[in-house]
Parts: sequence; structure tokens; C-alpha cells
Amino acid sequence: MAFRGLYQQALSVTEYLAAFQSFLQSEFSEENIEFWLACEDFRATTSPDALRWKAQEIYQEFIQPTACREINVDHHIREKIKKSLEKPSLSCFNEAQQHVYLLMERDSCPRFLHSDAYLSVKHRSRTLCEVGGEEKEEREEEGVLPLLFSLG
Repeated sequence: MAFRGLYQQALSVTEYLAAFQSFLQSEFSEENIEFWLACEDFRATTSPDALRWKAQEIYQEFIQPTACREINVDHHIREKIKKSLEKPSLSCFNEAQQHVYLLMERDSCPRFLHSDAYLSVKHRSRTLCEVGGEEKEEREEEGVLPLLFSLG
């Protein structure tokens, strides 16, 4: 019974993350969540060779000026990352990732919480829990972003 509850919660979080990604796409800012997820994957890298090519890939896709999915970070952060590419560490994108997270938290997430995408998943999630016969704790709306990223 406990596994079923955890499974339903994981499915729910996955649905919220997918809805948030879709919402950001509709606002033409999906590069933020994609960068955040790429950084999470990067930090899980164990091979030094993979670390090097993944760092280069993230830089080219999200950081360098004129990148196809350029994120909004200041020049100083860009330069620090560019210098770190010579010998990348697991933390070389941390400052940029934190910046993007705060941007989403302050800007995108409040709008997402009022979107049809969020309300639809919230309704389906409640229905799923009612069908499963389990009580569900209400999520605090200001805690949605950390919850979404818990699966990142």
C-alpha cells in the first residue's frame, strides 16, 4: 500500500513537471527548465571524459552568446563558466543553474500556478488519489517548484 502511494506521488510530480515544461514552451522560455535539467544530469556524471564533453555541450547549447537556446545570465557568470571548461568540475554550472531557478521561481512559476496546464494536472491528481482511496495532503502553491525539481 505504501509503494502505491509513493508511485502515485511520483507519477503526479512527473505530470506536474511535464505540464510546467509545456507551459514554459508556450511562453517561449523552455530553455530555462531544459538547462536546469541538463545541469542535474551533468552533476550526476562520473566519468571525467563525459564531464568534459557534457560541459562543452551545455555551454554551446545554453551559455555561449548566440547559443540556440541561450539562457539569461550575466556576462560574469558566462565568463566564469567559459574559463571552467578547460577543467570542468561538477559545480561549474551551479551559479547559472541557481540564477535560472530563481528566475523561474519568481517569474514563470506564479503564472504557471494560474494556468490551465497546472489546474488540469492538479485536478487529475486529486481524482487519482480519490480513486485510490488515499487521503492526499494539499500542496502549498509556493512549494510547487521545489516539488517539480525533486525528480530532476
